[in-house]
Amino acid sequence: MSADTPLNIVPPRRGRAVKLSCGQALKIVNTHGTQVVDTWCFNADDMKEFMSMEHQRAVTQSLFPAEGDLLHSNRRRPILELEVDTSPGRHDTLIAACDVHRYALLGCSSYHDNCTDNLHTALAHLGLRADECPSPLNLWMNIPVTDAGTTEWGTPLSQPGDYVILRAMMDCIVVMSTCPQDMVPINGTDCIVKEVEFAVLEISS
Repeated sequence: MSADTPLNIVPPRRGRAVKLSCGQALKIVNTHGTQVVDTWCFNADDMKEFMSMEHQRAVTQSLFPAEGDLLHSNRRRPILELEVDTSPGRHDTLIAACDVHRYALLGCSSYHDNCTDNLHTALAHLGLRADECPSPLNLWMNIPVTDAGTTEWGTPLSQPGDYVILRAMMDCIVVMSTCPQDMVPINGTDCIVKEVEFAVLEISS
């Protein structure tokens, strides 16, 4: 990416969807270092095929995708490659996207922005829809797993400016949501949701 490549913004608590041709890539920048980004990917020609964390864990036998890993779909085909990761590499593959039901369980009595609605709204802006909300790749979300098998709500290990580059292995739609969770400290101890930046990178020569 050249120095003059413009960066786009995913505002706090919102989602954005981007079409990628096979070979293009998406750079996602954790601008402030503390923001979790729920991330999905769908086959552009068949929305019923999507990046699947449960299938991914079976392929890599790891909870954490690492730089250079291919990210697999529910049809066990590579859909993205985690080409570059400048962060410590702690991304979550276990936790479902937040939704209105999650916030109700946390005590919200009125509507709360959530990643599930952000997914569907972002796709609708492209004239697309998904029949379900797949479990996302939660970029920079730190969910420690204890020896006893329990999980904890950790704070991100990433730093301001850390980024990932996701390379498309097929024509696809990538959706990003700046997770609106402000009731547990997954977006930092201040629980303040912040914007992130992104850019589409052209096919490598």
